[in-house]
Amino acid sequence: MITLEHVTKTYAKNNTKAVDDLTLTVNGGELFGFIGPNGAGKTTTIKLMTGILTPDEGTVTMAGHRMDLERLEAQRLIGFVPDGNDLYDRLTGMEYLNFMADVYQVSAAQRKAHIEKYLDIFSLEDAINNQVRSYSKGMKQKLLVIGALIHNPPVWILDEPLGGLDPRAAHLLKEEMIRHCQEGNTVFFSTHVLEVAEKLCTRIGVINHGSLKALGTLDELRSGEVGASLEELFLELTEDGGEEA
Repeated sequence: MITLEHVTKTYAKNNTKAVDDLTLTVNGGELFGFIGPNGAGKTTTIKLMTGILTPDEGTVTMAGHRMDLERLEAQRLIGFVPDGNDLYDRLTGMEYLNFMADVYQVSAAQRKAHIEKYLDIFSLEDAINNQVRSYSKGMKQKLLVIGALIHNPPVWILDEPLGGLDPRAAHLLKEEMIRHCQEGNTVFFSTHVLEVAEKLCTRIGVINHGSLKALGTLDELRSGEVGASLEELFLELTEDGGEEA
């Protein structure tokens, strides 16, 4: 459902090649983990995948729609949770969710069912009619997730989605990610929490300096190192580190 072919992005300001000839395919049914140190190119890759940035070279395709040729069609198939929870603070939570539903042209019946389901899952019923500026960081993150998924998109792109969530909410979101993939859909999941990636993801990509350094299941990444943890493999593959790009 996600295909990147020879994607490159250079920031002109400092001539930094944030993503370097990246080719990657993530299929339906996969819960794909994307990990790397700060500056590896994770955030830039995600911005290219969602159409926020345009690659200098290469193509990005979402569920059969090329981002450069059919941007709106591709973006309608994505539920994107960015790293950070900047929201319209003067809207109430319900106004924000209805705004997101309007953007994606979600029917009244579909939005009602979705909102009721996730408000219950994330225990936001009592706060949903309050202004967003009164919400805690975790509450804002929950609202952001509900809004991003309101149109039931086949492709979820989640950039550090567990940040700020309490343990119960984080557990429930992980269950929803697994369920989404079991229905044949795709979750692309960026995280710094390696234990979560190790337990949750069906396949993992390790990026450093804009290039894919390793790709496969945990067993494939071990390459014969029986019992090696993802943390040990990660440190071996990214021993020189970086700053966020």
